[in-house]
Amino acid sequence: MIPDLDSQIGISVYSTKFDGIGGKIRITPEDFEVSEKISEKTLNAINQEEGYAVYKLQKKRIDTNHALSDIFRKKGIRLKSLGLKDASAITEQFVCSGNKGKPIEDYTTEKYSLRKIGFVKKPLSKKDMIGNHFKIKISECSDGLSSFEEFDHVLNFYGYQRFGSKRPVTHLIGKSILQRDFDKAVDLVLSFTSEYDSKENNEIREKLADKQNYKQYFEKIPKQMDIERIVIKEMIEHGDAFRAIRAIPLSLRRFYIQAYQSFLFNKSLSAVFSDGENMFEAESGDICFDLKGIIGKFVKGLDQKLALPFVGYSYYKKTRFDYQISQIMQQEEVTPKDFFIKEMQEVSSEGGFRQAAIDCSNYSSHDDVVEFTLSRGSFATILLREIMKPSEPIYAGF
Repeated sequence: MIPDLDSQIGISVYSTKFDGIGGKIRITPEDFEVSEKISEKTLNAINQEEGYAVYKLQKKRIDTNHALSDIFRKKGIRLKSLGLKDASAITEQFVCSGNKGKPIEDYTTEKYSLRKIGFVKKPLSKKDMIGNHFKIKISECSDGLSSFEEFDHVLNFYGYQRFGSKRPVTHLIGKSILQRDFDKAVDLVLSFTSEYDSKENNEIREKLADKQNYKQYFEKIPKQMDIERIVIKEMIEHGDAFRAIRAIPLSLRRFYIQAYQSFLFNKSLSAVFSDGENMFEAESGDICFDLKGIIGKFVKGLDQKLALPFVGYSYYKKTRFDYQISQIMQQEEVTPKDFFIKEMQEVSSEGGFRQAAIDCSNYSSHDDVVEFTLSRGSFATILLREIMKPSEPIYAGF
């Protein structure tokens, strides 16, 4: 039985036949450890002389963005991460300075520590990160973790956090922007409620469903609802939904579009797999990634990974998956050209390709602990979903 939350984010199948062991994750941050992996070439390029400073950031109970904001506020140095790590884990990642100014000394707070490890000739980017290693404890589970052997046959779905987890709304906002329905986008940002969200949050959002309440409740909106405050302020002052959405930081507006693309990808991958297509081996005519992540046509004898189109305004139709993808776009009432947004060109997206199956290595398990390494862009929660088969993902810690 597929949980309702999975269906909301476009996932309607399991990749494996494993029964699932149930249980919970993230009961404490110590139960979920993540360490970032960079390429050997990049690691060897880090020296002890001069250039752009590289640090290792270790943290818990704080996400990457808030940790970096705190460092900038307290130390005056702006650092960039290669990937985002959430607060409900113990994480270790690389961060890099964007200029050659004087580096800061090692710095520690209650929630994070920053340690300088050297310098590079040019700032690190996401391309330098090749994946993440995970060590995860699954509490209150049944026996059988050691029986899971299908880690190399898991579809590469986008995970719950891509859509907001307890409040899966990011893709819906993205769709509204694509369809130029900015009034609906505002309503979704402010008043979309979810059974998985807190009672307090839902009560506030129910009140914000009425535009007449904007002024009355503005000061009562919690500070952590910073995006909602931005949108309401614009609506109070100008009453213009387009202007209110455009006031949202660019990175988040782009994320909304990407979340909707992720939803379409999940739906497409589910449909293609349900129709019996082989998603774990490439065939003649398929588009694939090679070991260096370079995209190209399938070549027999080469080590390649099958890729599925990621819909955007440059959507590539000539794949064996076009029938299912086109049907889904028709059901959703969107077309590839919708992803070029004349009114807000800065969030337009050409699309591309994404690996169809998770690339999992270094897999091991003992008792109730599992360890594995995933390539960049894959979600640990999607592999855990296959191992645990949770009936209520949010309650299970996803």
